[in-house]
Amino acid sequence: MSRPGSPPRGAAPAAAVASEAGAAAATPGGATHFGFETVPEAAKAGRVAGVFDSVASRYDLMNDLMSLGLHRVWKAATVAHAAVRPGMKVLDVAGGTADLARRFAQRVGPTGEVWLTDINGPMLSIGRDRLLDDGQTQPVVRCDAERLPFPDAYFDRCVVAFGLRNMTRKEAALAEMSRVLRPGGRLLVLEFSHVRKPLEALYDAYSFRLLPWMGKRVAGDADSYRYLAESIRMHPDQAALAAMMQGIGLAGVRWFDMSAGVVALHEGVKV
Repeated sequence: MSRPGSPPRGAAPAAAVASEAGAAAATPGGATHFGFETVPEAAKAGRVAGVFDSVASRYDLMNDLMSLGLHRVWKAATVAHAAVRPGMKVLDVAGGTADLARRFAQRVGPTGEVWLTDINGPMLSIGRDRLLDDGQTQPVVRCDAERLPFPDAYFDRCVVAFGLRNMTRKEAALAEMSRVLRPGGRLLVLEFSHVRKPLEALYDAYSFRLLPWMGKRVAGDADSYRYLAESIRMHPDQAALAAMMQGIGLAGVRWFDMSAGVVALHEGVKV
């Protein structure tokens, strides 16, 4: 993980990288990527929904197996970096099974709010039940991240963890998250990213051989986990995602690599 306060490694001027980011997100003619497939933009949300409908019941178990438990460390680091205080309003986008929302709810206290949102019903149901099991009555909303049903400048923090790469129009989703942040509020994006060069061959072997095998053995679904591996490769790299965030007007954009770039935490401030 990069040292907090340091500038982004390998950052380039936003204008220079913005075209790369756009190319990674979508292809001409109203098409986009579903893993390595090119599909109509209108079809992607349904295809992604099918993946998460299939894996929802085993999602957390598979996360533990796939990451050797490291996803818990990455999420804990994100919660700590968010520096949420009592009374704050937090939006958890694509929050699914509520790993982050549950931790944020403990921090905002009775005077704050944590809104758990996701486009996928089965995932959101699991998250809602877990919040209730914790004694938390935080609001839960099923919605599309590209059309958030919240007023402008409402939240102090907006966090999306392992959800952005599945969104059809990433720039539109990021712009919506920025819209609902108050001035001075922070957007945090935790996402799989691009590993450092010496690890690429080993990481590819793990992703495209072991990961689908585990998906079939544990969740009975190799194809969904093959898609997850492919979606990581099609997601913008660290610098390109930073350029996207700069492009929607966020200030102070930087990122922190974790686990040699397997994941990265990006941060930007609403001005």
